[in-house]
Amino acid sequence: MTLSGLLLGVGFAGFVDETVFHQLLHWHHFYDRSTPAAGLVSDGLFHAFSWFATVASLFLLMDARRRGRVSRTRWWGGVLVGTGAFQLYDGTVQHKLLDLHQIRYGVDLTPYDWAWNAVAVALLAAGALLLSRTRDRARV
Repeated sequence: MTLSGLLLGVGFAGFVDETVFHQLLHWHHFYDRSTPAAGLVSDGLFHAFSWFATVASLFLLMDARRRGRVSRTRWWGGVLVGTGAFQLYDGTVQHKLLDLHQIRYGVDLTPYDWAWNAVAVALLAAGALLLSRTRDRARV
Protein backbone atom coordinates (compact mmCIF):
# COMPACT_ATOMS: atom_id res chain seq x y z
CA MET A 1 0.00 0.00 0.00
CA THR A 2 2.71 2.46 0.96
CA LEU A 3 4.83 1.52 -2.04
CA SER A 4 1.91 2.30 -4.35
CA GLY A 5 1.62 5.76 -2.81
CA LEU A 6 5.37 6.36 -2.98
CA LEU A 7 5.49 5.42 -6.65
CA LEU A 8 2.52 7.61 -7.48
CA GLY A 9 4.13 10.50 -5.62
CA VAL A 10 7.35 10.09 -7.60
CA GLY A 11 5.40 9.77 -10.85
CA PHE A 12 3.26 12.81 -10.04
CA ALA A 13 6.26 14.96 -9.08
CA GLY A 14 8.07 13.92 -12.24
CA PHE A 15 5.01 14.67 -14.36
CA VAL A 16 4.54 18.13 -12.86
CA ASP A 17 8.25 18.93 -13.16
CA GLU A 18 8.38 17.76 -16.77
CA THR A 19 5.14 19.44 -17.82
CA VAL A 20 5.49 22.77 -16.03
CA PHE A 21 9.23 23.49 -15.89
CA HIS A 22 10.46 21.62 -18.98
CA GLN A 23 7.63 22.00 -21.48
CA LEU A 24 5.47 24.99 -20.54
CA LEU A 25 8.00 27.38 -19.00
CA HIS A 26 11.09 26.09 -20.88
CA TRP A 27 13.22 26.75 -17.80
CA HIS A 28 15.40 23.66 -18.17
CA HIS A 29 15.76 20.12 -19.50
CA PHE A 30 16.51 17.04 -17.42
CA TYR A 31 20.09 17.21 -18.72
CA ASP A 32 21.31 20.68 -19.65
CA ARG A 33 25.03 19.98 -20.01
CA SER A 34 24.91 19.20 -23.74
CA THR A 35 22.95 20.17 -26.84
CA PRO A 36 19.26 21.10 -26.89
CA ALA A 37 18.61 17.82 -28.76
CA ALA A 38 20.24 15.83 -25.95
CA GLY A 39 18.15 17.80 -23.44
CA LEU A 40 14.99 16.92 -25.32
CA VAL A 41 15.89 13.21 -25.39
CA SER A 42 16.67 13.31 -21.66
CA ASP A 43 13.25 14.91 -21.06
CA GLY A 44 11.59 12.07 -22.97
CA LEU A 45 13.38 9.42 -20.90
CA PHE A 46 12.50 11.27 -17.70
CA HIS A 47 8.86 11.51 -18.78
CA ALA A 48 8.77 7.77 -19.55
CA PHE A 49 10.22 7.03 -16.09
CA SER A 50 7.54 9.09 -14.37
CA TRP A 51 4.79 7.30 -16.32
CA PHE A 52 6.24 3.86 -15.54
CA ALA A 53 6.22 4.78 -11.83
CA THR A 54 2.59 5.94 -12.14
CA VAL A 55 1.43 2.79 -13.92
CA ALA A 56 3.27 0.52 -11.47
CA SER A 57 1.63 2.44 -8.62
CA LEU A 58 -1.84 1.88 -10.03
CA PHE A 59 -1.23 -1.86 -10.47
CA LEU A 60 -0.09 -2.09 -6.83
CA LEU A 61 -3.13 -0.09 -5.71
CA MET A 62 -5.51 -2.36 -7.64
CA ASP A 63 -3.86 -5.42 -6.09
CA ALA A 64 -4.18 -3.98 -2.59
CA ARG A 65 -7.81 -3.13 -3.25
CA ARG A 66 -8.50 -6.64 -4.54
CA ARG A 67 -7.03 -8.06 -1.33
CA GLY A 68 -9.01 -5.61 0.83
CA ARG A 69 -5.88 -3.94 2.21
CA VAL A 70 -6.46 -0.32 1.24
CA SER A 71 -5.72 2.38 3.78
CA ARG A 72 -6.41 5.77 2.25
CA THR A 73 -4.49 7.59 4.97
CA ARG A 74 -1.44 5.37 4.50
CA TRP A 75 -1.67 5.64 0.71
CA TRP A 76 -1.89 9.45 0.79
CA GLY A 77 1.02 9.50 3.24
CA GLY A 78 3.03 7.52 0.70
CA VAL A 79 2.01 9.88 -2.11
CA LEU A 80 3.17 12.92 -0.12
CA VAL A 81 6.44 11.26 0.93
CA GLY A 82 7.12 10.14 -2.66
CA THR A 83 6.42 13.60 -4.04
CA GLY A 84 8.52 15.34 -1.39
CA ALA A 85 11.37 12.84 -1.64
CA PHE A 86 11.53 13.20 -5.42
CA GLN A 87 11.49 16.98 -5.18
CA LEU A 88 14.16 17.08 -2.45
CA TYR A 89 16.34 14.64 -4.42
CA ASP A 90 15.88 16.77 -7.55
CA GLY A 91 16.67 20.01 -5.71
CA THR A 92 19.74 18.74 -3.91
CA VAL A 93 21.30 15.90 -5.89
CA GLN A 94 20.36 16.78 -9.48
CA HIS A 95 20.52 20.58 -9.14
CA LYS A 96 23.48 21.00 -6.80
CA LEU A 97 25.59 17.84 -6.46
CA LEU A 98 25.45 16.52 -10.05
CA ASP A 99 24.70 19.90 -11.67
CA LEU A 100 22.50 18.21 -14.30
CA HIS A 101 20.33 21.30 -14.51
CA GLN A 102 19.13 24.23 -12.42
CA ILE A 103 15.55 25.27 -11.76
CA ARG A 104 16.08 28.21 -14.08
CA TYR A 105 18.90 30.16 -15.67
CA GLY A 106 19.88 33.83 -15.76
CA VAL A 107 18.40 34.68 -12.36
CA ASP A 108 19.43 34.54 -8.71
CA LEU A 109 18.78 30.90 -7.82
CA THR A 110 18.59 31.40 -4.05
CA PRO A 111 14.83 32.07 -3.74
CA TYR A 112 14.05 29.29 -6.23
CA ASP A 113 16.23 26.78 -4.40
CA TRP A 114 14.77 27.72 -1.01
CA ALA A 115 11.18 27.52 -2.25
CA TRP A 116 11.77 24.24 -4.11
CA ASN A 117 13.39 22.52 -1.15
CA ALA A 118 11.07 24.03 1.48
CA VAL A 119 8.04 22.67 -0.38
CA ALA A 120 9.79 19.29 -0.59
CA VAL A 121 10.42 19.21 3.16
CA ALA A 122 6.82 20.26 3.89
CA LEU A 123 5.49 17.45 1.66
CA LEU A 124 7.82 14.94 3.33
CA ALA A 125 6.76 16.07 6.80
CA ALA A 126 3.05 15.90 5.98
CA GLY A 127 3.45 12.44 4.46
CA ALA A 128 5.53 11.19 7.39
CA LEU A 129 2.84 12.43 9.78
CA LEU A 130 0.14 10.51 7.90
CA LEU A 131 2.28 7.38 7.76
CA SER A 132 3.07 7.58 11.47
CA ARG A 133 -0.66 7.77 12.27
CA THR A 134 -1.23 4.47 10.49
CA ARG A 135 1.94 2.62 11.58
CA ASP A 136 0.29 0.37 14.17
CA ARG A 137 -2.59 -0.57 11.87
CA ALA A 138 -0.17 -1.42 9.02
CA ARG A 139 1.57 -4.10 11.13
CA VAL A 140 -1.64 -6.04 11.75
